[in-house]
Amino acid sequence: MLTHEEYRLLCTEEVREAIRKNRQRDPLRVAMDRSIPEARLVATQLKYLERARTKLPSYAEAGCILPPRAFEQSSSEECAAHKPIAGAKVLDLTCGLGVDARALAARFDEVVTLERNEVLAEVARENFRRLGVEHVTVLTTDAESYVATCEEHFDWIYADPDRRSERGKKLVRLEDCSPDVVALLPRLRQLSPRLCLKNSPLFDVDEARRIFPDCAVEVISLGGECKEVLILTGEGVKPELRATALGVGSYAATDEQPLPPAPAFEPNGYRYLIQADVALQKARLVRRYLYGKADCWSENGYGFAAEPIEGLIGRQYAIERIEPFDPKGLKRALKGRKVELLKRDFPLQIEELRRRLGVATGDEMRLAFTKIGAAYWTIWLK
Repeated sequence: MLTHEEYRLLCTEEVREAIRKNRQRDPLRVAMDRSIPEARLVATQLKYLERARTKLPSYAEAGCILPPRAFEQSSSEECAAHKPIAGAKVLDLTCGLGVDARALAARFDEVVTLERNEVLAEVARENFRRLGVEHVTVLTTDAESYVATCEEHFDWIYADPDRRSERGKKLVRLEDCSPDVVALLPRLRQLSPRLCLKNSPLFDVDEARRIFPDCAVEVISLGGECKEVLILTGEGVKPELRATALGVGSYAATDEQPLPPAPAFEPNGYRYLIQADVALQKARLVRRYLYGKADCWSENGYGFAAEPIEGLIGRQYAIERIEPFDPKGLKRALKGRKVELLKRDFPLQIEELRRRLGVATGDEMRLAFTKIGAAYWTIWLK
């Protein structure tokens, strides 16, 4: 965690100038350069400013202060900008680096955000200054103390609870995270009619409905990787499950929409293998989404289609042929080949499959593996 002294040094003109002059250099070389003031501190900032070019491009451009742990735990700017809430005033219970608070400032007239760590609160204020964000107030306090005495009213309350224990262990259950939003819920409902919670990509959508029976749940992915699970609950929120692949598309369904029946599997009738986006998989919406477009037997499996799907939220591959899984026959056929292996709803891990088939990593050819019913299948892809 960044110390008071390190923060003070990062705000001095001497260190800021050193960071500006060395932005293009290797951080390791900078750390060993005795001519640079506070070389190790400068090198750490250079490392994270370079990483921020993808995750937090505005922060990188503005030369913001990036404490390593806060950077790792923050939303990307793209995910933060997607938060589907807006209004006059919002309370953010968990400021951290302030990425979500900054995104909320584009949707709300006033943002009040809380940060219990004094240094991180100072970092957030300084970064907002560098970014030109004016209508965000950072208060140095914990959520529990603030909501206990707060007399203000907010259109929304937002929270991204800390999912690390004091020993650094990852936490998944909402009640184990800090602040404990479940325990605070009665008081939060007095301060606002609506609540938006960001959760780990490991968070289970059924757990959200256990805690908030009438909530909306949105699973968000970016670049084929699940990034977060949002829970929205309160006044005006329509209960639904939604999967959103940022930059690709979004699909929502309600419990009133029944699961489609599982058709018979006809290997010779399919020309395309459909790999629904991980957001659909996590939200358990694959079968609903693919209904009428492709045949699918499992939320964790592939879809199979006779024709390509336009605007697919996912990927599709042309099929050469489909065969029952025969590891001995495959090993003979693939001897010495470099093969890309794909799998869904299949009991063996990729590395174990690669070992059993005796193939090297490469792109000479591509095979996919899956299970449908009690049968295992190999899909040869063009």
